Amino acid sequence: MAAIHPLVSPWGRFGLYSFFLDAPEPAIVDTGVASSPAEGMAPALEALGRRIEDVRWILLTHGHIDHVGGAHALWELTGRRAQVVIAAADAPLLRSRRAHVQNYLDVRARYLHDPEAEARQTAMAAGAISGEMEPTVLVRGGETLSLGGDVTVSVHAIPGHTAGSVAYVVDGQDDVFVGDAVQVHGAANGFPGFEDPRAYRAGLEHLRDVVRPRHLYLGHPYRTAEGVPYGVELDREQAQQALQGSLDIEARVSAAAARYLADGLRETDSPHSPFAPVAEELGYTGDPTLEPSPFFTTLHGYRELYENEELRAHG
Repeated sequence: MAAIHPLVSPWGRFGLYSFFLDAPEPAIVDTGVASSPAEGMAPALEALGRRIEDVRWILLTHGHIDHVGGAHALWELTGRRAQVVIAAADAPLLRSRRAHVQNYLDVRARYLHDPEAEARQTAMAAGAISGEMEPTVLVRGGETLSLGGDVTVSVHAIPGHTAGSVAYVVDGQDDVFVGDAVQVHGAANGFPGFEDPRAYRAGLEHLRDVVRPRHLYLGHPYRTAEGVPYGVELDREQAQQALQGSLDIEARVSAAAARYLADGLRETDSPHSPFAPVAEELGYTGDPTLEPSPFFTTLHGYRELYENEELRAHG
């Protein structure tokens, strides 16, 4: 039995969560930002009677800055002995700071229209990402990782939040780490964030129906539709509620998006433009300019899906 301990590190208005898996070859799941290993993880492990130098696995659920930003710094603190694991689809985000900036330019910059955004994103990536690096192990889903003794971790592909989102399942314990792949009603910005709506839904169904977590570990304290935050450690009943809630909310967003995409998008003075009718129907009044900006990322995903289907229908 491998004990699991949450490790929280501060970052602006967020607390960033990583998890320590106390196995014969200890693992940390997700790494926060550049400052997280030294300022959050090391003292937390010391309080547990463990040493950050002894970590032998760094398991990354996906490639966003607040999950991979501390990877290089943590790897350095282990004497470069830890194996760094990430899905092949998200590996470019570990290898390159510029990939994060480009991700912003390709999607959110289309809607936020901020002339200083590229410079701001570049500076943020430089400060929050501790170093560019090549992963040790690339996964695609279906792999089993041995953490020494009888502790093994199975990898499940659950793309949607990002193309390379994965879940790590501690075999025999059904403890499941999903990063940000279970959004419920979003975190601080109050809107669920995912790049590919169909893949996101399929991933949630896989977790609900196939994986069936005994404990579900979330990357942030995501919220119910009523705005009440879950913790980051969910028991079986809470996990099923969060998974079904995430599916229900995705269905609502999908229905609203489909209606207004079919009507045609229009630019308005709304901060949610050109998706203002979707925000209005869903009762979403959050500020979409606050980073991260899940509203535009998610609605852009539905837009791409709709436009691709239109092309196929008339191709």
